Amino acid sequence: MSRRSNGLVAVWAEAQRQQQRRQEAQRRADGQARRDQERQQRDTERAMARMQRERRDAYRQQREADARRRTDELEARMAELSGLLADGCRAPAFTAAALRRPEQVEAFAPGRLAVPVPMPDPAAYQPQATGWGLGGARRAQAQEEARTRYEYDWHAAQAAEAQRRRQLEDYRRQYDQWAAGQLADVRSHNAAVGELLTGLRDGDPDAVVAYFSAALYAATGRPEGFPRRVRAAYDPAARQLVLDWELPGYDIVPAVRSVRYMYAADQDKDVARPVTQRRSAYRDVLAQSVLLVVHDLFAADPSRTLGSVVVNGFVDDVDPATGRPAQVCLATVTASREAFEELHLAQVSAVDCLTDALGGRLSARPEQRTAVRPARRPGDVGGGVVTHGGAEEPDLFTMDPIAFEGLVAELFRAMGMQAVTTQRSGDGGVDVDALDSDPIRGGKIIVQVKRYRNTVPPTAVRDLFGTVQSEGANKGVLVTTSRFGPGAHAFANGKPLTLVSGPELVELLARHGLRGRLGDAVPTQRQAPAEEETETDPEAGRAADGEQDAAGSVLGMNWSGSVSLDVCALVCRGERVLSDDHFVFYNNPRTPDGTVRMLSGFAPDRAAMQVAFDALPATADRLVLVAAIDPETDPHADLSGFTDARIRLVDESGTELGQLEVSDGRSGETALVLGSFRRRANGDWDFVLGGKGYEGGLEALVQEYGIEVA
Repeated sequence: MSRRSNGLVAVWAEAQRQQQRRQEAQRRADGQARRDQERQQRDTERAMARMQRERRDAYRQQREADARRRTDELEARMAELSGLLADGCRAPAFTAAALRRPEQVEAFAPGRLAVPVPMPDPAAYQPQATGWGLGGARRAQAQEEARTRYEYDWHAAQAAEAQRRRQLEDYRRQYDQWAAGQLADVRSHNAAVGELLTGLRDGDPDAVVAYFSAALYAATGRPEGFPRRVRAAYDPAARQLVLDWELPGYDIVPAVRSVRYMYAADQDKDVARPVTQRRSAYRDVLAQSVLLVVHDLFAADPSRTLGSVVVNGFVDDVDPATGRPAQVCLATVTASREAFEELHLAQVSAVDCLTDALGGRLSARPEQRTAVRPARRPGDVGGGVVTHGGAEEPDLFTMDPIAFEGLVAELFRAMGMQAVTTQRSGDGGVDVDALDSDPIRGGKIIVQVKRYRNTVPPTAVRDLFGTVQSEGANKGVLVTTSRFGPGAHAFANGKPLTLVSGPELVELLARHGLRGRLGDAVPTQRQAPAEEETETDPEAGRAADGEQDAAGSVLGMNWSGSVSLDVCALVCRGERVLSDDHFVFYNNPRTPDGTVRMLSGFAPDRAAMQVAFDALPATADRLVLVAAIDPETDPHADLSGFTDARIRLVDESGTELGQLEVSDGRSGETALVLGSFRRRANGDWDFVLGGKGYEGGLEALVQEYGIEVA
């Protein structure tokens, strides 16, 4: 019995040991699985942390790079201003030959019309025999069918060739008429230039003023943004040219010295240029500008018509006594040819040269418009005083439409391209045909001109793009006397399109020796179109007062995720909102003038605003869009669920003009700057991406823009 009992105990004990081993193995397996899971979770957390660090680092590097780029631009601008005189002296001098046009026109290029229509080859019409050959009847039938096909194709080719020759003759006749007209214009222009040069040699005051005014306008040594306005008279007895020349304003010297990205605050900080440095740089720019005018005049006078020149540099201001516009003289100098030729301008100190070497006068505080007394004014000379660049220039708004298109074509020719205006009917939306011969950036260019006073609608830009595609052109250029809104810029982005606004057009005309102005002043109010008989401006006649909301673009906001947001807008000047009433949100759905207002039910957008960009206050230079968590709907939410966000630009008809992507939200933040529309110097509006977030919600955000929260 004991042996049997011991056997059962052994079996039971072995079973217990096996069960314990299985349990131990299971515990080890569970522990290993738990450790593997924990390790995988740690790896995932480290990967997410690394990804977030990389995103933060990439974002920081991008912002720092943007700040460095802006700083480099500021330094390059200052270097350009400090080297104004030296660069101008290195520029080629103006000569009388520049006034003449070459007596040549674009060569006759018939294109495909020059290629004769190929005649059919009889050998291609022989019947093809099979391996077994053709019977007599079948062979005769095949030969007859081949002969019939050949004769039909031959007659068709003959008819096509005859038509080609007729079209070639018609095209040649049209070209000959066009070329004859072009040559007649060139010869008429050159004859007028010849008369001008004869008058210049004879000392005729009008010819002298016209020639040297052209020399100043054609000078290439002045940076972008410098004015070109002159009022001149010539004293033949003293061989002295007396002129008033417009100088740049104080804002030509950047008020910002550098830009730094502040990582902790996630914003750019503009480092102001010291006032003394900016004032000194401005005086130097004024002195260089006056000396450069004297240099350009003497350099353009190889026949030594001028014995001396008087240059009075002025800026436009307001007379405090009358409140009317006035000219303030900030610099004046009388320079004889002999004294000026003794100078080495590329090495002088401009201020010392002007005031000491030449005995001129320069305002001690030009930024405060402290005037100096001019040595001699054009009106003191007697006889006729000629003004260029001011009110005597042709008003682009009131020009004849054909003359305006001709002026744009002349501008493209002055820029080194071939350009002709098209016929007024059947032009397919093309006003000027241009050809840039540059082997890299050149090609066929389609040009449209729009003489508007209001913002050019995006539909005009879309129509131009369609014309570029249908014509097979390399580029399309839209030239206007007005400006473009953000919808137009959004559509043109990334496409072979160039938009030239009114101020840019005036600058280009002046830079290439042509003349044109935009009325008596750049209009700030919405007016009627300038050319009702040839163009229709869809935005004409819109009211922009406080009683009626101004029409404009619709900004539709969309994003992924279920987070509920309030989208708001701030109308600002710099980083400060104009007033509390210019903060548009759920409790203030519109600005006082109605230029910005919230929209509801604007499907398929989750939020929408309507903005009349061209009717915004003149003091406003940016429209800031922000988004914030709705504390009543989602009191515990943050912006981590705010992803795939974008702004749709929509016109009044509901047509989408383009989309703008904005930054995603981040965990812990409850308010975010989506981006801002910023007014450019020419009046257009561009979009600048935001990205700065706030943990304190909308309250913390608006406080940075100057809104007091009780």
